[in-house]
Amino acid sequence: MNSQDLINLAFGAAASVLGWFARELWAAVKEMKSDLAKLREELPRTYVARDDYKDDIREIKEMLTKLFDRLDNKADK
Repeated sequence: MNSQDLINLAFGAAASVLGWFARELWAAVKEMKSDLAKLREELPRTYVARDDYKDDIREIKEMLTKLFDRLDNKADK
């Protein structure tokens, strides 16, 4: 076996390993994309959007402020 055969064998093995690694990465990225798509569908069902939460809390604070104002007026009398 001459040196050219050894070089060809080494490059072939390296290319095979690199191809296997690239295929594994491609499959992992594909699976991650599907998991992300599934998460995008499920997330709004589980958690409240920040803007909705802020609006609701603002309404509750306004109601409590009115209630406390009424209680303060009752205590003054």
